[in-house]
Amino acid sequence: MQSLTRRMALKLFALGTTLFGFKKPTSVSASEKREEPSVIGRWNKTHDRVWLGEEFWANPMEDWRIVDGAAECQSTGGSRNVQLVTHQLTNTDAAFEMSVRVSQVEKKQQDGGVGFRVGVKSDINEYRSNCFARSGIKAGLVAGTMVLGNKQQKLSQPANMKDCILTLIGKPQGEKYALTLIVSNPESDKPLGSLTQSFPKQAILGNVALVSNFDARFKRKIGARYRFRDWSVSGDAFTVSPEHKFGPILWSQYTLSDSRSPEGFVMKLSALTGPLGEKDNKEVELFIKQAGEWKSLGTAPLDTDAWTATFRIPNWNEKETTPFKLVYKEKHTDGTESTTERTGIIRENPEGRPLRLGALTCQKDYGFPYEPVANNLLKVDPDLLYFSGDQLYEDHGGFGLIRDPAGPAILNYLRKFYMHGWAFGEAMRDRPTVCIPDDHDVFQGNIWGEGGMKMTEGSTSSKGGYREPARMVNVVHKTCAGHHPDYYDPTPCKQDISVYYGDMVYGGVSFAILGDRQFKSGPERVETGSGRADHVSDPNFDSSKLDKPGLELLGDRQEKFLEHWCDDWRAHNIKVLLSQTVFAGVATHHGGYKGYLKADLDSGSWPQTARNRTVRILRKGMPLHVNGDQHLTTLSQYGADEQRDSCWSFCTPAISAGYPRWWRPDEVNMPHKNRPKHGRDNTGEYIDGFGNKVYVYAVGNPEPGTEKNRYDLAHQKGSGFGLVLIDPKTKTYTLNCYRFLVDVNDGKESNQFPGWPVTLHQKENGGNNLLG
Repeated sequence: MQSLTRRMALKLFALGTTLFGFKKPTSVSASEKREEPSVIGRWNKTHDRVWLGEEFWANPMEDWRIVDGAAECQSTGGSRNVQLVTHQLTNTDAAFEMSVRVSQVEKKQQDGGVGFRVGVKSDINEYRSNCFARSGIKAGLVAGTMVLGNKQQKLSQPANMKDCILTLIGKPQGEKYALTLIVSNPESDKPLGSLTQSFPKQAILGNVALVSNFDARFKRKIGARYRFRDWSVSGDAFTVSPEHKFGPILWSQYTLSDSRSPEGFVMKLSALTGPLGEKDNKEVELFIKQAGEWKSLGTAPLDTDAWTATFRIPNWNEKETTPFKLVYKEKHTDGTESTTERTGIIRENPEGRPLRLGALTCQKDYGFPYEPVANNLLKVDPDLLYFSGDQLYEDHGGFGLIRDPAGPAILNYLRKFYMHGWAFGEAMRDRPTVCIPDDHDVFQGNIWGEGGMKMTEGSTSSKGGYREPARMVNVVHKTCAGHHPDYYDPTPCKQDISVYYGDMVYGGVSFAILGDRQFKSGPERVETGSGRADHVSDPNFDSSKLDKPGLELLGDRQEKFLEHWCDDWRAHNIKVLLSQTVFAGVATHHGGYKGYLKADLDSGSWPQTARNRTVRILRKGMPLHVNGDQHLTTLSQYGADEQRDSCWSFCTPAISAGYPRWWRPDEVNMPHKNRPKHGRDNTGEYIDGFGNKVYVYAVGNPEPGTEKNRYDLAHQKGSGFGLVLIDPKTKTYTLNCYRFLVDVNDGKESNQFPGWPVTLHQKENGGNNLLG
């Protein structure tokens, strides 16, 4: 199909000026000549595929396809939309115009309409957050009627919904801003109708989008679906930001580890792309810069489920910082090719100084894109990033959850996971990243993996096994951890589900990476005496009954790995354990401020025998345990045979805390001994709800969430991140725990949660305690 002609564009512009009250010119002078608005994207020469391109965010991704050179919605559900991420309406003292060619592909019970939304903005009016806002002014056709805001008007003659052009022109009009919608036939210069309405200028600001079915209430089998081509955008009202493009290489993640073998240091790097098509190029090439020249290290194939290309480079020169670039060549239907690069650096191995570990967990999307945390991360400049799970939640980005079959479930997962890279891709660009999945990443409220067993029935919050297809679970593992150092024992578990436990030696520190839920026993093996299999609500319940023979926490395979790791001191002299959650029950209230629970089986405190066996193994290696999951930051020390006889745990705050928890033992009269010298409430030696020993030194209890602004709410709910300085020379760990909405560089004591920063000595992780 041909695009909107220059003659038609000029005529519509002239018509628009008349409608806005300006005199229509009899001719177009040289100073008034305007270039035809440029078509954005490359749909017209892109092979059929899911991913629409780097200028767009599709809501939801899995409901859109490029088909025969156009973006086609695959769902008749409501409010399916394509956000333009490179253009935002910011200047209401200037004009703009947009046009798009649309065709109706299918109609179910009724036509939900087609057209534009303008002024799509969130509470913070940030281009990524705007993509998920439900605001905006609609401008288009609904069942043959023009709709602009709350104004409607019939066309002068019916439009051919198989092929028509929608044009939207915007111009300042005194204190207001006028929009004019024009509907036309591509084969005629005469518009079929026009409609004008004025709006407050503030209402215009934000993103612009294409929409298939305006009404968000439409279920999948109610509305119509549309395809779009030749979307053109122009005008000084827009701020154009090419740097906002997201893809084709969305982001990259790498690790660097001393293999302690003839392979020396091994660098592994994954490039992530959007889901491409059958005829698209499926290779990514890696280059490094040496002596001022780019040198290719070869190509890696894209996994067509996970859409990751992973490179493994042995005998890496860890002594120097090395620039890299990833190159993807997109081949088009007309035989041309577009080349996209993503650059970054592989840092030199940090020797002779403390290693800075940025520790993060849990991203509830009400706080997306988490700019205060992302910006502060860049300010503190960690050497290594650690994401301990829940990179997404099931409701991320809206538009529901697809559990099966595997193919659609994978696309549903990828769309949600891409928000993680969109928020933290810059931080991951230039430093190693360890990223492990947790329960919500595999679409479960809680997970007791039972060694890969398939969940046969019951709730995803209180039933053992995996609910999702094994193929989807493996995609989660690959996208999160496929770039990790080689796994200790990569043998898959039940259902051929992959594992990812192993170690990494970097900066003179050995990091053990565990999946502490993958082999864990399910709560249906015990009886909690309450209505929910994983919660103990009765304060008088004897939780020792929950410790039955044969119950697993880490599983035999991971325990054997830990024993080996604790004995292996090659190329390092200080250790850190990385896993999902804390091995103690350090939350007394869940969900609501008064929501008391004696014990939660989802914590690493159950099963007790397996927990204590793990704590005893760790005592010998003396690692600091860094974890997350709880949405409640705590600093505690484990005890097995007696209080404080094993390692310390730093449970970091959530990036954006959702479900709230509190540790308020004093209010429920839990006995304690040996409160720390600082004397803060809710600290000291406790017996947790499962009967395990734990010493709590600091806690960052949240406030109940009431704020309206997303960042204020995240701060109020106890969000933030951790920064650990690990010094192999002095064998110390300095722990910082930053709150969400702060500037880490301004030196304020209130930037950190009460009780932080803290310095621990390695020997304290073996029970030789100094901190009081």
